[in-house]
Amino acid sequence: MEWSHEHLEIQRTLKRYVEDHINPHVDEWERAGIFPAHEVFKGLGNLGLLGLTKPEAFGGAGLDYSYGVAMAEALHHIPCGGIPMAIGVQTDMCTPALARFGSDELRHEFLAPAIAGDMVGCIGVSEPGSGSDVSSVRTFARKEGGDYVIRGEKMWITNSLQADWMCMLANTSEPVGGNMHHNKSLIMVRLRENGRLLPGITAHKIEKIGMHASDTGHLFFDDVRVPQRNLIGQEGKGFIYQMQQFQEERLWAAASAWPDLRSLIDQTIEYAQQRQMFGGYLSDMQWFQFKMGELATEVEALRAMLYRACERYVAGKDVLELATMAKLKAGRTSRVVADTCLQFWGGMGFTWDNRISRAYRDGRLGSIGGGADEVMLGILAKTMGIARKP
Repeated sequence: MEWSHEHLEIQRTLKRYVEDHINPHVDEWERAGIFPAHEVFKGLGNLGLLGLTKPEAFGGAGLDYSYGVAMAEALHHIPCGGIPMAIGVQTDMCTPALARFGSDELRHEFLAPAIAGDMVGCIGVSEPGSGSDVSSVRTFARKEGGDYVIRGEKMWITNSLQADWMCMLANTSEPVGGNMHHNKSLIMVRLRENGRLLPGITAHKIEKIGMHASDTGHLFFDDVRVPQRNLIGQEGKGFIYQMQQFQEERLWAAASAWPDLRSLIDQTIEYAQQRQMFGGYLSDMQWFQFKMGELATEVEALRAMLYRACERYVAGKDVLELATMAKLKAGRTSRVVADTCLQFWGGMGFTWDNRISRAYRDGRLGSIGGGADEVMLGILAKTMGIARKP
């Protein structure tokens, strides 16, 4: 798959914005444990970068998903993982189902301002007892009059300490016959107005070992009222919608990972060519040369898998298996590349502000967030016909 002039121009535009408006502040935002999402997203929205694949009627560009992949790749110019992830939540995790299945009223109210950068969104799936096991969410939205009354909690929610709204997966009925897949719905929940949490909602910051610039919250919902018109699509179809939404999230994970991994390899080679040891340079050692060749091969395999999945997705074909493989490969390759590169940097790699050590901390999430490696393997066991489908 080759990028067109339009794809490359999007990447150049994003790179310029990143270099001028994000990178000068990254270290400060990493120390603060949060970045000004509304300010950054508004800048991206003004450039038309938050809705590349979204409908034109709501401010998007109406382009195919390859343009979203091109944008995700260009986020590697940001020297941390937290800010790219927060942007990815806005573009590829909390908005796909809204864009695809939401009513026009909902899309005008939530999608259009998210594309413009006037609102920050988040996705509310994970809970303390149900991270990768999406079917076990406990948050319940019961009907009362014309509202849903929501009680429950959501945990590990990216952007949630600043988000204006949440695309929430909640139970809207009791399971029938023990089936936990057909009693869930996606509901648009407004979290804040004028920067203040709405009544019944509380949020606590979660401290993490990596992704420091990205704010992550634990939110509680105590009989929060939401109009029933905020339902996305059909009631009881939320699990299906979320599984479809996960496909774009997993493609995004692979697209945002591989360029950064290649950059880590290149930085490590450059360092090794300058590091003198045992009468020569680290880069002269065959072990180093072979390891760099192996890592580069793994990254290129990830890119090839991503591009094949993207081509099929743009063509309207099912990519569940390929997107799952790409997500699995991205998480595992991130761990291996960061760990191996850090080892070659030695003591310098173990210092806190080193780019390699930051990638080591941030990249560990790739095998957990958006479905753990083991969940990806479980999905593959089913798509490959090894395990029985429920």
